[in-house]
Amino acid sequence: MNIVVSIKQIPNLTDELEINAEGTGLDHDALQYVLNEFDEHAIEEAVLAKEATGGTVTVIGVDTTGELDGALHTALAKGADSAVKITGDFPRGTDSHTQAKLIADAIRGMSPDIVLTGVQAADDRDGQIGPMIAAHLGVPYVGVVTGVQVKEGKAVVHKEYAGGVMAEFEVALPMVVGVQAAHQPPRYAPVSKIRQIAKTAKIDEVTGGAGPRAGSTVRRMFKPESAGHAEMWEGSPEEVADKIATLLAEKGLVKRG
Repeated sequence: MNIVVSIKQIPNLTDELEINAEGTGLDHDALQYVLNEFDEHAIEEAVLAKEATGGTVTVIGVDTTGELDGALHTALAKGADSAVKITGDFPRGTDSHTQAKLIADAIRGMSPDIVLTGVQAADDRDGQIGPMIAAHLGVPYVGVVTGVQVKEGKAVVHKEYAGGVMAEFEVALPMVVGVQAAHQPPRYAPVSKIRQIAKTAKIDEVTGGAGPRAGSTVRRMFKPESAGHAEMWEGSPEEVADKIATLLAEKGLVKRG
């Protein structure tokens, strides 16, 4: 079983996000990038599938930050067998259309049985990469998946719909899967193991060409402007209740006798 996992780095949402000078997007040079959390679930599901049926897991991503090695080393520490990074003159924050084309071109020669990727990413939230990889490869795609079992040239995937409705699909391989959640929480990789992997593991490099540069264009981005602050009222319950009633009357929401 030849399993490939596509990963993507996204801005760390716990940091303060800065807007560029043009006001058209984030200042990517000021951002710290981390692995997309849905891709962590894709890695876990891939390793679980390998443990259940055998085979190999290859993790691949586009190096748009110069820092992809850390994410690839972590994937290897969690059970992936090999890692590939696509290199080139790619700006930080390269759009999903470009990344999907680069990844599809790189993995086409790998002849994967199944490709797993995160169902979406926090920096675009539209789940483009998975279905676009499938379109470029000409294979089926199923997204919002919470479980994958592979056997006899087919994959049984569990897909979640709105309201918690679950469905089960049997799909002929090869295919692409957008993973929302793995069977179990992503396993922890000790820092010591990641450091050891970094010293000994080899990351294969593939040179990527120009992508389609498609997608939406942001005309303006700005931080919400503060319109005021909360007023904190002190006093007894009766005094606070009277203040609330007075405010509601001033707003015309209630009438006071």
